[in-house]
Amino acid sequence: MRSFVLTAIAIGAAIVSTGAQAGSCVKAGGEATMLTEDLAKFMAGAALKNQMKANGLTPSGQVNMKCQPATFGTHCIAHQRACK
Repeated sequence: MRSFVLTAIAIGAAIVSTGAQAGSCVKAGGEATMLTEDLAKFMAGAALKNQMKANGLTPSGQVNMKCQPATFGTHCIAHQRACK
């Protein structure tokens, strides 16, 4: 079971458009479920950065991180505005 928890469930969330007035900016996201909250935050942040890099986006503004308890540790979701 521990090896399952230690393998990251880090998923680059789909990029969601923030609207026409934002121009070429979108809301990018990443999430992870890990054994500890610190590790979940780190992996969610890494998934977010990977998602932006894969889509050729530049981060803009602060990262919004929300975490909650999960069956096997902590689940965190990171969002940040990103522009072309």
